[in-house]
Amino acid sequence: MPAPAAPAASTEPVQTDALVIGAGPAGLFAVFQLGLLELHAELVDVLPAPGGQCAELYADKPLYDIPGLVETTGADLTERLLRQIEPFKPGLHLGQLVTDLRWDEKRRRFDVTTDGGRRFAARCVFIAAGVGAFLPRAIKLDGLERHLGRQAFHHLSQAREHPGALAGRQVVILGGEEPAVAAALALIDGVDAPASVTLIHRRDDFRAPAPLLQRLAQARAAGRLHVAIGQPQALLDAAPPCDDVPALAPLSAPDEASPSQPDAAPRLRALRLDPPDGGPIELPCDTLLILQGLSPRLGPIADWGLELERKQLAVDAATFATSQPGVHAVGDIVHYPGKKKLILSAFHEATLAAHAAAQWLDPSRPTHLEYTTSSPRLQRLLGRSGQAQG
Repeated sequence: MPAPAAPAASTEPVQTDALVIGAGPAGLFAVFQLGLLELHAELVDVLPAPGGQCAELYADKPLYDIPGLVETTGADLTERLLRQIEPFKPGLHLGQLVTDLRWDEKRRRFDVTTDGGRRFAARCVFIAAGVGAFLPRAIKLDGLERHLGRQAFHHLSQAREHPGALAGRQVVILGGEEPAVAAALALIDGVDAPASVTLIHRRDDFRAPAPLLQRLAQARAAGRLHVAIGQPQALLDAAPPCDDVPALAPLSAPDEASPSQPDAAPRLRALRLDPPDGGPIELPCDTLLILQGLSPRLGPIADWGLELERKQLAVDAATFATSQPGVHAVGDIVHYPGKKKLILSAFHEATLAAHAAAQWLDPSRPTHLEYTTSSPRLQRLLGRSGQAQG
C-alpha cells in the first residue's frame, strides 16, 4: 500500500485531535489505537518515507520477535502497519522536522511548527521519535548549503520527486555503505536515466551485502557505473551566463507569475575531489546525492521543556504522559523503570498512551474497554461491520 498522501502546505494550521511525531512502528500503532478511540491523528516525520528506524536500518533484515509473525522485515512490518491505519485516514507529513511545540492555554491546544513551515493545531501530542530524529550525518563541503533541496539531496526519493534532477543528468553519489551502493545501482538499472552515475568514497572499499557488491563490481567492469576515490573538497558553480552562452534550464519549473524570469540561484556544475595520489580533480556534477548514513539526534525535543532522564523523555509508565500535560511519549524515546527497547513494548506503550490521552481530553469519557472481536462500533470504524458476527 502506498503511504498516505501529505496534505498541501497551507498558511493555516492543520487541525487535529492528535499530532504524532515519528512514523515508525510506535507512531503508526499509536495512530491505530487513537483511531479506535475516534481521535484523528496527523503524522509527521523527518524521513522521506514512513517506517522510521525499522525501515531505515532493517528494511530487508529479518525480525523474529513480532507477535504472531514468525519472520518479517522492517519494510514488511511498515507495510502492514500502514494498511492497519488506512481506515482512519491520517495525514502524513514527511521530510518535516518538528522544531517548535508550544501550549496555547487560551485555545487549549498545542501549536506545532516544522522546519518546512508546516503548522499544526493539536489537542494532544504523541512523541514517537525513536532514538531521536534520523538526520543526515554532517559533511563539511564548501558550497553545499546553497544547493540543498535543489541540486543536492540526502535521499534518492527526494531527487526523484524533484523535476529534472536525474534524467539526463550527471549524478554524483557520496557514500561507501549500503544506501549509497544501492542508490547507485538503482539509478543505472532503473527508469531514472541519468547521463552518468559516479560513486565517490574515500577508499576503494565498500560496505554492503555481498549481492550488492557483486552487482557493483559487474557495473564497474562494464563501464555502466563510475567510481572515484578521494575526499570531496568543494562544489563548483557554473559561471553566470553571457549574452552569447545559453543559460542552463532550471531544474524546477519557473515561477508561473514570471515565466520569463531567469534562474537566479547559482547552479552546480562540478565537484572538486582530492584523490589519494595527485592533485585535485573536478568531476562534472549536475545532481549530488549525499548518502553517508543517518545519525539519531534528540534535536529540538531537548528545547521543549520536557523532563529528560538519560537523554530520554521521562514518562509515567501507566499513562506515558510526559512532564507536560497533553504530551505523551512512546517507543525508544522514553525512559521509565523496567523499560525494554523492543517494538512489542512500543505497541503496549502506544495503547496505554492513547487511552490516557482520550481520558485527558474528556475526563467524562467512559473507561470501559471494548474489543475488536465483539464491538460493533470498532468493527464499523475498521470497515469490518458484521464480519465478526458468529
